[in-house]
Amino acid sequence: MFGLSPGHLLLLLLVVVLIFGTKKLRNVGEDLGAAIKSFRKGLQTEDKAEQPQLKADPAGEQAPAADKKSESTR
Repeated sequence: MFGLSPGHLLLLLLVVVLIFGTKKLRNVGEDLGAAIKSFRKGLQTEDKAEQPQLKADPAGEQAPAADKKSESTR
């Protein structure tokens, strides 16, 4: 991965923590998590809005096509 060994990555992480501090990094992580959660919630509500709501026929009624078939067989 671009010639970076695990030792280089550890050193880079240490420098980032020293520059920004753990509190600021924690806040950035929380903000990023909240943004992702909000984005997923927005996608779910958008998907539900696009899908049409189908209503089932009441159990006591028959479809009109079934009525015509039963009348023609009489």
